[in-house]
Amino acid sequence: MAYVPGVALLAALVVGCSAGADSNVNGVDSKAGSPTVTPAPPGKYLTLPAPCRAVPRSTLKDLLPGAAELPGDQQEKVFRGTAAVTYDTDRKVGCSWKADAPDATRSLSIDFERVVSYDPTVSDDDRADTVYAKKEKAAGLSSSATTGPDAEKNAGTPGEKSKGGADKSKGSGDGESEDAAGDASASADPSSTASPSKDPGAGGTGSSGSGSPEDTLPSRILDNLGDAAFLQDQPNRAGSTAQHRTVSVVFRTSNVVVTVRYAEQPALVTQVSDSRELQEKAQALARKLAETISE
Repeated sequence: MAYVPGVALLAALVVGCSAGADSNVNGVDSKAGSPTVTPAPPGKYLTLPAPCRAVPRSTLKDLLPGAAELPGDQQEKVFRGTAAVTYDTDRKVGCSWKADAPDATRSLSIDFERVVSYDPTVSDDDRADTVYAKKEKAAGLSSSATTGPDAEKNAGTPGEKSKGGADKSKGSGDGESEDAAGDASASADPSSTASPSKDPGAGGTGSSGSGSPEDTLPSRILDNLGDAAFLQDQPNRAGSTAQHRTVSVVFRTSNVVVTVRYAEQPALVTQVSDSRELQEKAQALARKLAETISE
């Protein structure tokens, strides 16, 4: 066996360590062509509000006028609401309420979805914007500028935008889950998919009390609500004998997408729901929820 002097052995060890250190300076692989990936920033929100406690009782009394006339125990049950079935309360929660009055039945539901991107190159906000854009397209609407990683794919043509359709789930990995009650379809009634227009003012100037078609504001993109928002007004489907109207307000704030649905079923088929009143109250609630999330 060859003998290596101590000084020579020590020098060899020093040279070997130096070579190894140079190949991974500052934790960067020295191999040619190795890209450096900077993770996209996380979303602003890490949790969601308790949905059945997100709407104040005073607001529920206004939205569900029949509930105030019920006996104490029944009234409590109505105001308590019914939580939506969900298997991940950190990602999606919801609640619904319903009350009968002599002249009509009104129902309310709210859904919160916290979108998480599992792609390190796509931020939670961008993924949430994609989820929101699909809901907007399903409602037959389109904002002037759509952002997010799938903006080009979601743009579509004017003909495609008018068809609508439900937002199908693609798994919890990308946050694109289907709405519990289904996204409002543009094919429900031609009057529900009028040409998009900007919100003339958050809520207007009070109920008109007529509910006639000429007083109905169209489905439209909304201003000054979260990062993006739209309203869809759906009268009952053609051929239905019962009058029914559902107003949906959907908005995104950072990586959370919120859906508010407010509906009325008049007691008599000859009665028509007041579209302006339903729209104003749905918008007012959506703005309160946006403030609640931001607190």
